[in-house]
Amino acid sequence: MPTIGTRGAERKGWVFRLFRAGCQSAAVSLSLSVLPPPFSVGRACRPHEFASSRPSSLRPPPQVVMGLRAAFALLALGLLAAGERGTTFRTRERQGGITLGQSKPKETTQRETYIRQHEWTRNELNVGLVVPQTSFGRREYTKAVNSVFNSFQKTRGPKLEFIKMFNFGPQQVRQINMTLTPSPTAILNTLCKEFLSVNVSAILYLMNHEKYGRSTASAQYFLQLAGYLGIPVIAWNADNSGLERRASQSSLQLQLAPSLDHQTAAMLSILERYKWHQFSIVTSQIAGHDDFVQAVRERIILMQDRFKFTILNTVVRTRAADLKELQNSESRVMLLYSTRDEAQIILKEARELKLTGENYVWVVTQSVIENRQTMSHFPVGMLGVHFDTSMSSLVSEITTAIKVYAYGVEDFVNDGRNKNLTLNTQLSCEGIGESKWRVGDRFFKYLRNVSVESDQHGKPNVEFTADGVLKAAELKIMNLRPGVSKQLVWEEIGVWKSWDKDGLDIKDIVWPGNSHTPPQGVPEKFHLKITFLEEQPYITLTPPDPITGKCSMNRGVLCRVGTDPELAPATGSEPPKTYHNGSMYQCCSGFCIDLLEKFADDLGFTYELVRVEDGKWGTLEHGKWNGLIAELVNRKTDMVLTSLIINAERESVVDFSVPFMESGIAIVVAKRTGIISPTAFLEPFDTASWMLVGVVAIQASAFTIFLFEWLSPSGFNMKVSQPQPITPPVNGKNPNNHRFSLFRTYWLVWAVLFQAAVHVDCPRGFTARFMTNVWAMFAVVFLAIYTANLAAFMITREEYHDFVGIDDHRLAKPFSHRPSYKFGTIPWSHTDSTLKRYFPDMHAYMRSFNKTSVESGIEAVLSAELDAFIYDGTVLEYLVSQNEDCRLLTTGKWYAMTGYGLAFSRNSKYLDMFNRRMLDFRENGDLERLRRYWMTGTCKPGKQEHKSSDPLALEQFLSAFLLLMSGILLAALLLFLEHLYFKYVRHHFAKTDKPGCCALISLVSRRLFDIFPSSVRRWNMNRFLFYRYTYTAVIILLSRSVYS
Repeated sequence: MPTIGTRGAERKGWVFRLFRAGCQSAAVSLSLSVLPPPFSVGRACRPHEFASSRPSSLRPPPQVVMGLRAAFALLALGLLAAGERGTTFRTRERQGGITLGQSKPKETTQRETYIRQHEWTRNELNVGLVVPQTSFGRREYTKAVNSVFNSFQKTRGPKLEFIKMFNFGPQQVRQINMTLTPSPTAILNTLCKEFLSVNVSAILYLMNHEKYGRSTASAQYFLQLAGYLGIPVIAWNADNSGLERRASQSSLQLQLAPSLDHQTAAMLSILERYKWHQFSIVTSQIAGHDDFVQAVRERIILMQDRFKFTILNTVVRTRAADLKELQNSESRVMLLYSTRDEAQIILKEARELKLTGENYVWVVTQSVIENRQTMSHFPVGMLGVHFDTSMSSLVSEITTAIKVYAYGVEDFVNDGRNKNLTLNTQLSCEGIGESKWRVGDRFFKYLRNVSVESDQHGKPNVEFTADGVLKAAELKIMNLRPGVSKQLVWEEIGVWKSWDKDGLDIKDIVWPGNSHTPPQGVPEKFHLKITFLEEQPYITLTPPDPITGKCSMNRGVLCRVGTDPELAPATGSEPPKTYHNGSMYQCCSGFCIDLLEKFADDLGFTYELVRVEDGKWGTLEHGKWNGLIAELVNRKTDMVLTSLIINAERESVVDFSVPFMESGIAIVVAKRTGIISPTAFLEPFDTASWMLVGVVAIQASAFTIFLFEWLSPSGFNMKVSQPQPITPPVNGKNPNNHRFSLFRTYWLVWAVLFQAAVHVDCPRGFTARFMTNVWAMFAVVFLAIYTANLAAFMITREEYHDFVGIDDHRLAKPFSHRPSYKFGTIPWSHTDSTLKRYFPDMHAYMRSFNKTSVESGIEAVLSAELDAFIYDGTVLEYLVSQNEDCRLLTTGKWYAMTGYGLAFSRNSKYLDMFNRRMLDFRENGDLERLRRYWMTGTCKPGKQEHKSSDPLALEQFLSAFLLLMSGILLAALLLFLEHLYFKYVRHHFAKTDKPGCCALISLVSRRLFDIFPSSVRRWNMNRFLFYRYTYTAVIILLSRSVYS
């Protein structure tokens, strides 16, 4: 194969272009190492240009880097695929006026030469080995290679049958010594000249250089090129953290070195060991810093079932001011990922910001420790994770890498599905052969699934995950502590094993500040003055124990409620225990106090609770703030904790935390126990139903029975039967054989309808009697329905003012209703200010009905002094649930929905820490548990049902007496009409009535008309019918008027 150097690249135009593209792509992909002024198109790459660096501010964005990288990959693959097989590929270059070219016959000779050169490699397996270039390392490398092949010949371990089929020995391991920062030209020469020419089926890439940010680009370029060609890579490079996620996902790579995931797992195990729940992440712009942050987050998710972490800050240091974010944070534990030189700068700045004292712990990665050389600004007590990157460790990993390759080949060959596949790549930089090894992906899966026995006792086999990362890794835990010469040295204090259940084993540690006790990992205890205003159920005041002067467990904590001289004890007497230094103390308990205790436990602070002096919530009064807001504006307190509503006015002068409870403006009213309606007996049926029964059913039934009786042969026949003189009974029998009339029919119908036990005269005719039975069936059904529904209307009703909300016209326009409703609120509260702004008329009207406290407002509603009380919804809901008689309820929709929050002075340093904790409490359900505990009341439906079974008072069934009195008055009126009838009307009926007609209506008329002539009786009968129907209509109309 012709030598490929600079001149060879000039002769092969596409290779030369590949060199230039590779140089530029590799230089751009370098995260901490970049190019000098851009390469010119016709200029070859030089090693010093590839390794040179520029300031981090000139680095291209990661998106540009990945884009250029992908573009180069497509270019390289396209050129390899194009190959121009069977065609003439010419490269013309002017050198002293001479044009160099190739003709078609010469190309055919090259193809034959290529085939002859690869014919002898078909039955041998070759593997490439890339190791660091050192003065005396080559001998150790060769020794390690020979040692592993000697172990294959021994009976110990699995037998490798493929050795009998292929020529595979130390000579087939093509060793290349690579410098720290090779140029793209050198990398391409290695691939083309040393590896592709001998058909290597895998590359062992082992480098122990820890020049983070410099060698990363060259390693990534090499691994990506191998991946594009489809050649698996078994790597062990100490600085793999910057490329593992990006390179391993796009190439066929197995990583034998501990990954970035292993390092983050070990660091979080240290935090878990010492119960450090919260920490911050600090990184430089080192290659892979985004991957480090992502690895930490993913590990936190995996550990959340047994230990909860909170990342307080994530700082990517680009300038000195970036670390000031940590100065205002409560974080005391920092995870640092950077190079050693960058860590020197970061820790120097941290010391100036006082972030490296004895209360601060810095845990660093392998990239900071490197070869254990310390820097001047590293603080004592630092912790770190480390793995051995010495030459002896690298040599031992050569043995592991070759075993992984050999076991992978063994599995590949023994699989019958691969019978027709070859492990010869048949790749070439000459454009002859394949552009990508098609079997490479398949062969990589066999390499990834191998299991190699470890040389160390107790360590699990070497195995890989689906991403090609080592499953079992071991890391050393390092501690920066004073050495023998009083200089700081990195000393191993323990070990972390990923396969061990306990994982972490640590000896004694020198902690920051040369302390022998670990720091708390949280801010030092600080003291807060907290102002409050009592309001149930958020804060409730109760007297302390009169003997001890302390609060019991269920009574909360002591809080100062005033310094009124009148409350102080008399001179010479022993002061009560509720007084200390002239101040009066009581016990504060409630929702907010329990919430405060949780904050104090988690954040580690002490506090003093002080009631606001003026007892106001905080509104603008004559252009100045009063109450709780004034305390914050004047910086007399650190925090306000109570049911303080968040609104725009208050937010303009103070800072609020995230809400811990939602609320709005609601209305509470009282239930009034009403009397039974006077028309309750009419309410089971509507007006149409009563009219149908009274006008249609009764009249139709009465006339039908009377008509059937009149027309029946066995009944009364007017044509054949004549009225007889009335004679007294003889021997108990009435000589008048018929006593039935229309009025008696009505009496029968009403008696059957109401099932009255009175004497009635039954009809004689069969048809009339059948009709009477039908009416009786109707009466049974009617009475059953009426009685069943009457019970629902004869119960006591609870009445209340059903307001639809604050914007109800009866409230918003109080004078629109007569008499006007009486309602109020608490002055100088959020409700008061909201109503004043949006409902000025309503606010002006209710001013005379306002109350000084919620309790007094509730009492006024219960005593009917007020019709309604307007205030915060959650407070009213709680007081409604606490009413044992269940006489209160909130009505309508809530207005101006907002929330309760903690209030701080402007730009308070405590706001962020309380916000984070509040979000945690909301996420884990602590706020919901507190709400359920404190918002549960004693008003139960069972109690309400029990009270409904009490004896009824007179006013609750007054309608029955009203019905009786109405009946008596109506009977008196009928008596008066009866007297008028007998005195003035009956004589006219007697003169005009024909014989027998009036008897059909009433037998009384018959007896009466026997005295008068028939004409008089006929006239009186007509008048009588008129008054009888008038009487019936009057009864119905009176009943309807009473019902209305």
